[in-house]
Amino acid sequence: MLTIAVLKDTAPGERRIALVPESVKRLTRLGARILIQEGAGAEAGFTREEFEKNGATFIADYDQLLQEGNVFLKAQLVCLTDEETLKMIDPLPKGSAIIGFMNPFKYIHNVEKLAEKGVTSLAMELVPRISRAQRMDALSAMSSAAGYKAVVMAAASLNKFFPLMMTAAGTISPAKVLVIGAGVAGLQAIATAKRLGAKVFAFDTRPVVKEQVESLGASFVSLETTEEAETTGGYATEQSEDFYRHEQAIVAEHLQNTDVVITTAQIFGKRAPLLITEEMVESMRSGSVIVDLAAEAGGNCELTVSGKSVERYGVSIHGETDLPGSLSYHASEMYSRNVTALLQEMIVDGELAIDPEDDVVGGTLLTHAGKIMNKHVRDLLDRDKEEK
Repeated sequence: MLTIAVLKDTAPGERRIALVPESVKRLTRLGARILIQEGAGAEAGFTREEFEKNGATFIADYDQLLQEGNVFLKAQLVCLTDEETLKMIDPLPKGSAIIGFMNPFKYIHNVEKLAEKGVTSLAMELVPRISRAQRMDALSAMSSAAGYKAVVMAAASLNKFFPLMMTAAGTISPAKVLVIGAGVAGLQAIATAKRLGAKVFAFDTRPVVKEQVESLGASFVSLETTEEAETTGGYATEQSEDFYRHEQAIVAEHLQNTDVVITTAQIFGKRAPLLITEEMVESMRSGSVIVDLAAEAGGNCELTVSGKSVERYGVSIHGETDLPGSLSYHASEMYSRNVTALLQEMIVDGELAIDPEDDVVGGTLLTHAGKIMNKHVRDLLDRDKEEK
């Protein structure tokens, strides 16, 4: 019998859970048994009674949970305690599978260790962006949550009102918000800033998003270029140094009159492009706010500190790396639905069936049958070995 074990997340500050009660019911109908580690879900706002009502069983003994589970679920997978000992925090049984966000390009040696242990791993950030996989696209779901929370955080930090206000003391002009990058996070940031009444501008290297930006009520800042700025999968591509210098110049023109900047520009599997230099921050009005959603990938702002909020030249710069986790209830619901949709693709006659040739499953696989399945990870590991 397929046994799905939901592990309590050990990543610092993580409050989400990988499976919520409504998803438990769906998976038990497919013949799966659901075990949940004692304490998991409490910080996200889900009670033990809700889980048990939908068919889940709580297990206090961690070793028992590892012994009985076939498939393990987490929000963030922290495989190793450190890169020196390569000791696994969760000693998963050989032949088992684990699903979660794995940040494989940052923690690439974790992937190598999972392959050595014979564990099948599926990284939710690698779910391909194709029509069939939309229900499983956890990266887009979490990006949407991050875009929303970025604006809420900025509004709380800014020393101005967001909306136009007519008061007895006169008219208060709306805040000006610049969103850099009109992907999922950027579009949600635009929509949220507009709902709060701000005057919104959006910048993106991809002209194709202009219509989407304007449909949300923002003004599109264009960048005239002949370089291809988007992959076939919808991701921004890495560009030349001249391209980025031109991009910085366009952004710099707007910063002096901008109250809030939300940056979301990232390159899949690479360092985020540097778009806001220290000199550009210094030119901004004191009291302005930058929320850098690319902080974990190096940051779009030169002065961003990953995981922290700092103030430089009177400008508040937020580099928090887990904004979806701060919305743990709804973020857990969204993530759980994504994971459940992926599992529904793989559960056949009550058992887990991994098909590496399947477009969705194959694209999400990191390790399987003792091998590293993702080509990008293999290439990076080969490069590391050549450099050594």
